[in-house]
Amino acid sequence: MTRDQLVAMIRRKKSLLCVGLDTEIHLVPEHFMAESHPVRAFNEAIVEVTHDLAVAYKLNLAFYEALGDEGWSDLEATIAYIRSKGDCFIIADAKRGDIGNTARKYAEAFFDRLGVDAVTISPYMGRDSIEPFVGRKGKWAIVLGVTSNAGAKDFQFLNVNGDRPLFETVIRTVVSWTSPLDTMFVVGATHIDVLEQARAAAPDSFFLVPGVGAQGGDLDAVLDKCMTKDGGVLINSSRGILYAGAGVDGIPAARKAALELQRTMALRMISKGVIAK
Repeated sequence: MTRDQLVAMIRRKKSLLCVGLDTEIHLVPEHFMAESHPVRAFNEAIVEVTHDLAVAYKLNLAFYEALGDEGWSDLEATIAYIRSKGDCFIIADAKRGDIGNTARKYAEAFFDRLGVDAVTISPYMGRDSIEPFVGRKGKWAIVLGVTSNAGAKDFQFLNVNGDRPLFETVIRTVVSWTSPLDTMFVVGATHIDVLEQARAAAPDSFFLVPGVGAQGGDLDAVLDKCMTKDGGVLINSSRGILYAGAGVDGIPAARKAALELQRTMALRMISKGVIAK
């Protein structure tokens, strides 16, 4: 999916919502456990009630790899099901990062085999670990900038260039290597105090923003500090949607949670002139 296509979808759906399919089998509602593939069935039910509200889905590979062959099969089937619903931006949350020849194989695996639109990338190993993921039309690298976990402050906030923190150095450096047409950055909603700093470092780039919902990130603050004329952000919610309700009420509750987020986003996009009223 190209940037123009992504922006057009954001405006058409009036949404910046990314649903995180970080599905834990022990949290799948009991009535899905009778299915031959309970994780797959649960994912499909979530997609069914959110695809008109979401512009993106993010699948955290760890939750599928942990289930072995069946988990990988569920991952492939979920991606195919999302594709069957029409326009949606699909992210493999893999956090890969390795030397060039290995990175090329990761890019082939995710883009050519799985057919996702984007892959999250750890930039620690430098430019040659990122380059294989960019320059492919309609495919994206999403580079870790400021992550939403508490441990982000262990390294990402260390000053490395005078008074510039490492995360800002990473973002500015990757911006100089790549294009906002195929590169985004992960910027966590739990670090409200540095969102403007991250946006200043990458004024034209999309941000994938985790941490809204169960992690306590402030949606309004994120939109105030990070939204651009094209939208400019994909706001991820995983547990806040997946596990919004219990038992048979879980799927209707998931739609309600997604709808509340989408409505807030739409109102803010109208106020910022991203979409018409």
